[in-house]
Amino acid sequence: MMTGSLSSSRVGATVARMPARPRAPRRLRKVHVRPDLRAIVDECIVLSDRLRWIAAQMHGDDGRLATRRGILRGLARFGAQTVPDLARARSVTRQSLQPVVSALVAEGLVERLANPRHARSPLFRATPRAVALVRAMDHNDDRVLAAVGRGLAPREIAIAARVLRDVRERFEATFRWKVALRTGEPRP
Repeated sequence: MMTGSLSSSRVGATVARMPARPRAPRRLRKVHVRPDLRAIVDECIVLSDRLRWIAAQMHGDDGRLATRRGILRGLARFGAQTVPDLARARSVTRQSLQPVVSALVAEGLVERLANPRHARSPLFRATPRAVALVRAMDHNDDRVLAAVGRGLAPREIAIAARVLRDVRERFEATFRWKVALRTGEPRP
């Protein structure tokens, strides 16, 4: 922790400086007048920023990055996988994940295994320490989600999840957005 003295003219006290913490994301103040897809996208962006900030506050150094948490959770929940498998699940390149996986191996959270199906693409598996870390993160997530979710009706949560899943699947499964960029008009 960085310390220094800050003198206060009113109190004359010495105050220890706290390390800088990232600020919370701003609240979305825009309200959409008509219900359209842009309202959902804007809310998702703001919610994503807020969740990233909250996760950093909750998990500290053990869950430094969303990518790191995602890899650990994927390996703990679904078993050993190759780096290309992990990358495909996240729609990113193998090269972008390799340094994160290598760091997890160096920290003893992930271990490298021989892959009987592919000699040049090893499998990676969560160590018992990583599984315990994932359980602790999941436990904290459960507590926070229960607190935040109080008062939300299960039916409303199910509808919101279904709508978000439908929108995501439309972006994943069709090329409407690419056609709209080429032609200048949305495809019916």
